[in-house]
Amino acid sequence: MNQSENIYLVGLMGSGKTTIGRALARRMGRRFLDSDHEIEHRTGVRIPTIFEMEGEAGFRKREAMVIEELSHESGIVVATGGGAVLDPANRQIMHGSGWVVYLDVPTHVLLERTRHDTNRPLLQVADPRAKLDALRVQRDPLYREIAHIIVDGARNNSQLAVVRILKEWEKQCAHST
Repeated sequence: MNQSENIYLVGLMGSGKTTIGRALARRMGRRFLDSDHEIEHRTGVRIPTIFEMEGEAGFRKREAMVIEELSHESGIVVATGGGAVLDPANRQIMHGSGWVVYLDVPTHVLLERTRHDTNRPLLQVADPRAKLDALRVQRDPLYREIAHIIVDGARNNSQLAVVRILKEWEKQCAHST
C-alpha cells in the first residue's frame, strides 16, 4: 500500500460513508468525493429523478462510469453509493485501485438515520425495514469480499470511526514499506 492510494468507503445507505469520508479526508489532507454527488453534478438532476427516468439499471451504469473515472485519480477519499458493490467490475476496480473500508451498521440504526430522507429511492416502499434487511442480505457478503477493513459504524460518533480507520491505515502503510 502507498500513500497515494485511494480510500473507498462502502456500506448500506445511512452507514455514514459521506460524513466519515469528509472527516477522514479532512484529517488526511485529501480531496473528498461522493460518487452519488458526482452523478448528480454531472447529470444536473437528483438521484430519485435518475431512478424515475432510467430505472435502477440506468443509475448503476452511471455509477460504474463515475467509479471507473475516480479510480484513475490518486490519494482521494471516495464515498460510494450503497449498491456500487453489486457490479463485479466496480468491486474489482475499488479493491484493485485502493483501500476499501466497509462501514457495517445494524439495520435499526440505518432505519433511524434514513427515516426522513426522501433522496433514497430504494427506501420509498411500504416497509423500509424489510427493504434494508433484504439489501443487507444481498450486499453484506459483497462488502466483506472487497473490504480491507470493517468498521463498526453503529456509534453516532463519526470521529471514533475516523480515528479507527486512520490507525489501520497507518498500520498498513507501515507494513508495506
